[in-house]
Amino acid sequence: MTTTADASPLIPLSKKDFTSDQEVRWCPGCGDYAILSTVQSFLPEMGIPRENIVFISGIGCSSRFPYYVDTYGMHSIHGRAPTIATGLALSRPDLKVFVVTGDGDALSIGGNHLIHTLRRNVDLTVLLFNNQIYGLTKGQYSPTSEVGKITKSTPMGSLDEPFNPLSLVLGAEASFVARSIDSERQHLTSVLQAAAAHKGSSFVEIYQNCNIFNDGAFDRLKDRDGRDSAMIRLEHGQPLRSSTQSVVRDANGSLTLVDDPEAPNAVIHDAHATDPAYAFALSRIRTPTPIGIFRSVDRTAYGSAMDDQLAQAKAKGSGDLQSLLHGADTWTVK
Repeated sequence: MTTTADASPLIPLSKKDFTSDQEVRWCPGCGDYAILSTVQSFLPEMGIPRENIVFISGIGCSSRFPYYVDTYGMHSIHGRAPTIATGLALSRPDLKVFVVTGDGDALSIGGNHLIHTLRRNVDLTVLLFNNQIYGLTKGQYSPTSEVGKITKSTPMGSLDEPFNPLSLVLGAEASFVARSIDSERQHLTSVLQAAAAHKGSSFVEIYQNCNIFNDGAFDRLKDRDGRDSAMIRLEHGQPLRSSTQSVVRDANGSLTLVDDPEAPNAVIHDAHATDPAYAFALSRIRTPTPIGIFRSVDRTAYGSAMDDQLAQAKAKGSGDLQSLLHGADTWTVK
């Protein structure tokens, strides 16, 4: 039986318990609805009291999330959700902290905050809704929009090479990296379960359809007749294959595609490879698109290392952090 911190039994929760009384104010048909429903259904499975779960967001359509989930939460400022979440996760390790952000919020003004949170391996889970557009501000191109994207801010087509979010976070040494899709409820649930169970920073990119300003961006991955050839479903220990192609290594050791779904030399997926180079190479494959867990490795979480350091300092009589924080305006650290 699941218990709370004071050893009292935890009352079983349901999706309804995580549904707030706030009116959901997204455009009808937005992919955010599917993600919200999946998250609300997944949270009871964690066996954590609602008061021990926190959602922190920045600015954007996705960042309305904390209003709609009946837990603690904070709608913060543009791009700074990872920073605020870091402070909370380090000061309250008893809480389960989620960051909800979008491709504009996290990868533009918030890019610096995101990569440092991940390189530090702070114990929190980042959910990045990627719709490849700025939706809240009415359809400007975003850091993940493709070259040539025609929008209100790029009437002749974007000249910018887009970020690949997974490549970026793998370069920051994120210890858990995954990708899912708003409409793939079962797949998204399994990815969320693994991300939440991970000790350290977990990053999940979720392809999310903006049906107003970028409708159909991911249709090839949702078409029932063609999605099996458009996707590579990642499973640890299984060959990397779509229904029409396999991933193999070429003469230089790089990952490449061959038009044979049963290629005997197909690469076997290793989500636990210590060196992120393999996961990075996998993240560079665009079509067919890999979805699932790219990387999941054990690495000391920042909070644990910080607690150990503070304990060592206290044991040596070097100071008490709380006394310093609540004491005089200045102090000397020896």
